[in-house]
Amino acid sequence: MLGIGSIAKKVFGTPNDRKVKATLPLVAKINALEPEFEKLTDEGIKDKTKALAERARNGESLDDLLPEAFANCREGARRALGLRAFDVQLMGGIFLHQGNIAEMKTGEGKTLVATFPAYLNALSGKGVHIVTVNDYLARRDAEWMSKVYTALGLTTGVVYPQQPDGEKREAYQADVTYATNNELGFDYLRDNMKSDLKEMAQRPHNFAIVDEVDSILIDEARTPLIISGPSTDRSELYKSVDQIVPNLDDTHYVLDEKQRNVTFTDEGNEAMEKLLHDAGILPEAQSLYDPESTSIVHHATQALKAHKMFTRDKDYIVRDGEVLLIDEFTGRMMVGRRLSDGLHQAIEAKEGLEIKPENVTLASVTFQNYFRLYDKLAGMTGTGTTEAEEFAEIYGLGVVEVPTNRGIARVDEHDAVYRTAKEKFDAIVEEIKVAHAKGQPALVGTTSIEKSEFLSQLLQAEGVPHNVLNARQHEQEAQIIADAGKLGAVTIATNMAGRGTDIQLGGNVEMKVLDALAADPDADPEEVRKRMEAEVADEKQRVLEAGGLFVLATERHESRRIDNQLRGRSGRQGDPGRSAFFLSLEDDLMRIFGSERLDKVLSSLGMKDGEAIVHPWVNKSLEKAQAKVEGRNFDIRKHLLKFDDVMNDQRKVIFGQRREIMESKDLSEIVRDMRHQVIDDLVDDCMPAKSYADQWEMERLQAEVQEHLGLTLPITEWGEEDGVDDETVRERLEAESDRFMAEKAEAFGDETMRTIEKQVLLQTIDQKWREHLLTLEHLRSVVGFRGYAQRDPLNEYKNESFQLFEGLLDGLRAEVTQKLSRIRPISPEEQAKMMQQLVAQRQELDRQAEGGPEAGGPAPLVEGFDETAPETWGDPRRNDPCPCGSGEKFKNCHGRMV
Repeated sequence: MLGIGSIAKKVFGTPNDRKVKATLPLVAKINALEPEFEKLTDEGIKDKTKALAERARNGESLDDLLPEAFANCREGARRALGLRAFDVQLMGGIFLHQGNIAEMKTGEGKTLVATFPAYLNALSGKGVHIVTVNDYLARRDAEWMSKVYTALGLTTGVVYPQQPDGEKREAYQADVTYATNNELGFDYLRDNMKSDLKEMAQRPHNFAIVDEVDSILIDEARTPLIISGPSTDRSELYKSVDQIVPNLDDTHYVLDEKQRNVTFTDEGNEAMEKLLHDAGILPEAQSLYDPESTSIVHHATQALKAHKMFTRDKDYIVRDGEVLLIDEFTGRMMVGRRLSDGLHQAIEAKEGLEIKPENVTLASVTFQNYFRLYDKLAGMTGTGTTEAEEFAEIYGLGVVEVPTNRGIARVDEHDAVYRTAKEKFDAIVEEIKVAHAKGQPALVGTTSIEKSEFLSQLLQAEGVPHNVLNARQHEQEAQIIADAGKLGAVTIATNMAGRGTDIQLGGNVEMKVLDALAADPDADPEEVRKRMEAEVADEKQRVLEAGGLFVLATERHESRRIDNQLRGRSGRQGDPGRSAFFLSLEDDLMRIFGSERLDKVLSSLGMKDGEAIVHPWVNKSLEKAQAKVEGRNFDIRKHLLKFDDVMNDQRKVIFGQRREIMESKDLSEIVRDMRHQVIDDLVDDCMPAKSYADQWEMERLQAEVQEHLGLTLPITEWGEEDGVDDETVRERLEAESDRFMAEKAEAFGDETMRTIEKQVLLQTIDQKWREHLLTLEHLRSVVGFRGYAQRDPLNEYKNESFQLFEGLLDGLRAEVTQKLSRIRPISPEEQAKMMQQLVAQRQELDRQAEGGPEAGGPAPLVEGFDETAPETWGDPRRNDPCPCGSGEKFKNCHGRMV
């Protein structure tokens, strides 16, 4: 019997259905314009772009231009790529333009869909960013889709790591720019560390389309982007503490896998203290609870996390003497990404590698706050519905399911649950052998490198040929995926999320053509293409007869979305397919989230070895467990974001102030206001309002004025004058300081003085901001303890960080004023004298280092050698011993001076 909700949906349709229906009139308009645009010449298509851009500049809204722009873009894409966009692809483009997330199944052509809203929004001349999950996809999509944009008369850019500055600036000036989320975020931070507007790469943030939006805005958003510099090296302490942790047993710590945390027990603290005393790391009279032990406790905690929470070949791999983290959602290596707070160093110590110094934060931003800078944001994914609440709450994005071009013919089987991992893997191997024997390609999903290699060994033992795709085979990724749809192919993949490459049944024509041309460069490309297309078409037919792609997952992921992404690899564009999940009670998700009850049920059913339970109820209970984990992860991200929002407001103020400074040609007024504020503060401090003259601290004021303003004034005498009050002193100080700085500006020259003011301001802001970030990090790490005093840690953090920010601004004024008061021009004579002194100091240091004759060293090799007269040195060759007797080669000693 249908529930009330189901009956209502039948009558009124779902909200999603209504959104889809609302686009139908627009799609009809675009289709009606098609014959008109088909008649345009190639040049006519470009002229149309110019006309649309002119109308946008004159104030016509992009919504009004949409039908013509989409019709023009469809025609441009058809001519450039030979692809005519389906109606559902136009729908997806409309939803993206409206600032939504378009959920489109794998193989529905999301790369082409993005060109429609990108083209329409680029008409405004403000630039559009298309964001991908890795550099390979950014370059591939930019190269592929640039043909469309070129046909339409637009420019395309691509941003990648280690790109030359000039090329990067050019890429950001293009109408449409492809880049990864990491590169965009880091460029934003780098731009706000530059000291000249011409060096900045990014334009104001107009519109971004994020591909694999769930991977970027949710999975990767847990880790902020940080630009950092090295701090003090404490590698020996990491090594010493690391040798102690293996001596602990299970009673010494509590591992909470649900919360991904590990803590010492009371027994563990005592055991650790004794071991640290024995190793001489902790002084005998010192306890772990003493304030002086904070650093050692921190190292011990990080070492414990490294050993108990981070597993090699699951959370990271070791390559070329380096610990490379693995993204748990995509299975890719995160090159260049390091864990903060000393945890990465603790893992390096555990693996016996060289320990790189910890870093100090110079600038940081979270992905949430970076992407909220855009005036408009949109995204594409195959699986976004499960995270709709988070997208709406954090980014203000709605999720709309776009219908598939053809119906889905894939068969999704119920989960099969085994009691042990051994039984599960035996069943998986048998299932793969059956599929392989009938020629059905199988894609086997695992959750870690370790498990993918274990399954690979089982298949090798059974003689089943297969490919393994994980972080170790990162470079061959595209090739392995291209082969995964071939007849009888078996591919073991660690996490298929955000791979960006479709699995095509029968094989990938493009890849086959490239391989054939590489093997025989003299072959005719057209002939090769025809041959490969025929081969693939024949093989595809045989694969379809075998049942299409079989997706077999060996475990459930914490997130339903990742499971759906794996499942979605099969059944693209209406192809047949099949998916199944094989689980065991020993899997992480089952073990952590309540497999005991299920174990009792299975025992009471009297299940035999090798038997599985298959029932819709099991699916339901697993989905509930996954939804709980997703909810908890969302709460964690939301909590972190609330703290980062506090810093984000301050970041916007500082970055905005920097930009204003760089845009200004004359900062003398700002600098004067700062100087006058410093004078106000000094007078208020030493001559408080409503105080008597005998309470004034005129000697201290005189010293402070000398220190901060560089002025030597008879302030103590002013205090003895009749009728002098704080206002009189303030006015005199302002007048004297203005005169002093005016003289300085005259001596330097007006233009030079303006440049000095700009550089001093920028350098001081950067230095103060770095110190502020470090202080906020320390505050953040301890503010949680305020909860024990019944105070809200977030409110405490807000209040204290605001006070710290006010302190930053006060300190900024004082330091800028002080630095500018101390600079002075130097005459040519002083410059020459300074150079002479530097040369003399260098020579003296060289003599002392080389043990020359005046430093009590050996006698010169040449009789009559005179330091100041080269004619007395003889005629030594460059590699001969120096005639001064230092023992050094002549070219490295006195020969450097001639």
